[in-house]
Amino acid sequence: MNMNIKTKLTYGIGLLFVLITLLGGLAIKNIHNVSDDTQNILADNYNSLLYSRQMLESLDAIRENPNARKNFEAGLEAQRNNLTEKDEDVLTNRFSSYCEKALDDMDDESIRQIRQTIYTIMAVNMSAIYEKNEVAVHTAERSLFWIWTVGIACIVIAFLFLARLPRSVSVQIRKLTDGIKEITNANYSKRLNLGNEPEFKEIATLFNEMAERLAEYRNSSLEDILQGKKYIETIINSIAEPIIGLSKERKILFVNDEALTVLNLTRENIIDKPAPEVALKNDLLRRLIRQLVHPDDNKDPLKIYADNKESYFQVKYIPINVNRQTGLEGKYVGDVILLKNVTEFKEKDIAKTTFISTISHELKTPISAIMMSLELLEDNRIGKLNTEQESLSKNIKENSDRLLEITGELLKMSQVESGKLYLNPKITKPIELIDYAIKANQVQAERFNCQIEVEYPEKIAKLFVDSEKIAWVVTNLLSNAIRYSSENGRIVIGARQIDKAVEIYVKDFGKGIDSRYHESIFEHYFRVPGTKVQGTGLGLSISRDFVEAHGGTLTVDSELGKGSVFTMVLPC
Repeated sequence: MNMNIKTKLTYGIGLLFVLITLLGGLAIKNIHNVSDDTQNILADNYNSLLYSRQMLESLDAIRENPNARKNFEAGLEAQRNNLTEKDEDVLTNRFSSYCEKALDDMDDESIRQIRQTIYTIMAVNMSAIYEKNEVAVHTAERSLFWIWTVGIACIVIAFLFLARLPRSVSVQIRKLTDGIKEITNANYSKRLNLGNEPEFKEIATLFNEMAERLAEYRNSSLEDILQGKKYIETIINSIAEPIIGLSKERKILFVNDEALTVLNLTRENIIDKPAPEVALKNDLLRRLIRQLVHPDDNKDPLKIYADNKESYFQVKYIPINVNRQTGLEGKYVGDVILLKNVTEFKEKDIAKTTFISTISHELKTPISAIMMSLELLEDNRIGKLNTEQESLSKNIKENSDRLLEITGELLKMSQVESGKLYLNPKITKPIELIDYAIKANQVQAERFNCQIEVEYPEKIAKLFVDSEKIAWVVTNLLSNAIRYSSENGRIVIGARQIDKAVEIYVKDFGKGIDSRYHESIFEHYFRVPGTKVQGTGLGLSISRDFVEAHGGTLTVDSELGKGSVFTMVLPC
């Protein structure tokens, strides 16, 4: 009969409980018997010896001490009431009758006879003590024997129970664990036989059914998986952009033909190889892996020699997260490196920058000639202009100034984009930059009747910057504040030191800028929709480039209807 584990545990523990209860009851019973035997010795025979000793002591002092007789008679009375052994009553009654006459005579012979009788009574009780002690010893030995017998039986049964049951369970669990490991390693042919115990038999049956179904699923879907893999590989190879797939352990899983061309490697030398190992002999892959492991803020395209020419690629790293169940967070399994060919755009951008730089240089000469001619025309020594001529002259001057401003900004932008921005830093006081900006915008401020307030602390660190370029930035910020403020408006320009940096800020109280455009206003040619004030859309972009070239930042804090604050932070 096959019993389940629960029944085995119940029977085993129940048997141990019965044995332990039997052992405890047996021990209590035998201890009670030994206690009774011992109590008889103490309560009966020992008391008789005690009374006999009392009578002997009284007998020795009976002639000198009048109270000795009373003590003797008290001991005798106590003995008469403690008759426990065979013939002890006859002997005690005879002794009592004899003592009544002998005590009256009080001669030596009488006393000797009394003492001899007392010794006889003591001998009877001592003999009884010896006999009862042997009985008690026998009882104790018998009790010890049965306690040991039942105890050893309990230990043997408990040992067999503990040795067999846990082992039978642990062996089956080990087999089940090994089977699960085999299934994890895709060995779906693994089958289990966990014995005849109902619980493990059921587990083995379910496990074998699972393995069989997994094997069927694998056999049925393997072809589909291979076809899908081939399909995906075909799609990846058809993409004109280099693509590299990495596992989370940085092992190269796949590359397309374009990536092999760019890396100048073969598929056999790269697939299933650790990327860091391959990167040791490939500069481009080493750079890609380094930026993957340690991302930086450099977003410039990579310049790579490919297709017999210098090409530019924008790198994009795409982490792959797999969701095995809907609604759960994806598990990271690897990365895909995508290199987008931006050579065409880079060449167009270079051509655009070169064109703008050339045109700006070419325009500055005729504009300067126009400005010179206009100054000669306005010279009263040549002749005084009438009202209409003065108006035309004023319009020509304004438009010429605007053209000079545009060409200047275009030149600065081309310098930044071409990487030909050179800095000539020197020690400069922040107040000098502020004063320069105020003087440069004085005419414009008077035209709009704007009040410019300066906030400047008594102590502030000096800056080590290209004063010309930073002064241009401050001037541009102040000019924008004036243009976008209402007439009779108020503008605050100032500086403050925070730790090891100096902030230069320009604050106006105009209509403000929508938060959607706070970053867009620093892009090339961007103008806030609905703005009526004319401009190139380059000033703020160039300003940020100049500030960032010094290791600083240029930010805006603005709210519609409350004005704007442009803050430039430069390291001391």
